Amino acid sequence: MPNPPVFRRPLAALLALGLIASCSASGENLGEPRPELGNFRLCYNIVTTNDAVQGPLSREADLDAFAELLRSEVNRRFGRYQGDRLYHLAMHIDAYVLAVPGIPLVASPRSALITSVNVWSDALGRPLNEEPEQFTVLESAGAGSVIGSGLTQSAEQQMQQLTRNAALRIEDWLASHPEWFEDTAEPAEDLETTTTAEAPETDPCAYVPAQHQTTQETPPEAAG
Repeated sequence: MPNPPVFRRPLAALLALGLIASCSASGENLGEPRPELGNFRLCYNIVTTNDAVQGPLSREADLDAFAELLRSEVNRRFGRYQGDRLYHLAMHIDAYVLAVPGIPLVASPRSALITSVNVWSDALGRPLNEEPEQFTVLESAGAGSVIGSGLTQSAEQQMQQLTRNAALRIEDWLASHPEWFEDTAEPAEDLETTTTAEAPETDPCAYVPAQHQTTQETPPEAAG
């Protein structure tokens, strides 16, 4: 399986994130499943953090925890889709800002996360997007964002909110490409019918990568 393209460097975008005042839509509530995702079923859910950049006016993040929270939020949002085709999401944390306490309404930085995503088709054994899709998500609107979340939230709470919003943005992106999830090819084997005499309990999605891995991985050959 070929290596996916190199993720774009986020340094230029980070320069604008220190005092951003706009806010992301909240990913706290899942809402209704998106019909555009058709036969989607999440298999591998991989997050890497190599070369992640800490932005200006930011607390330092525990990258292992950040990756674990993003995987958890992606599982929460996409685990409800039970289609008959398997897809993999390979994500990379490019950069982040976890707001530090500042002077309210004058120098209160906003938390932000830049992440890049590839979606892989298990049946095709390759990513469906030609280049990684990069998103910038911000903290949600609310009382904390008015005075700066650095004054009202812990670093873990900030990471939780950002990863929820990132999972929502990924869902919106996938929904904008319904052609990826249509019945245009032979479906991958359904999870309930993948058992064999040699491996009666084999689950094609049983592989779970280390939460803290620092090199970008692609879904294993076993997924194809």
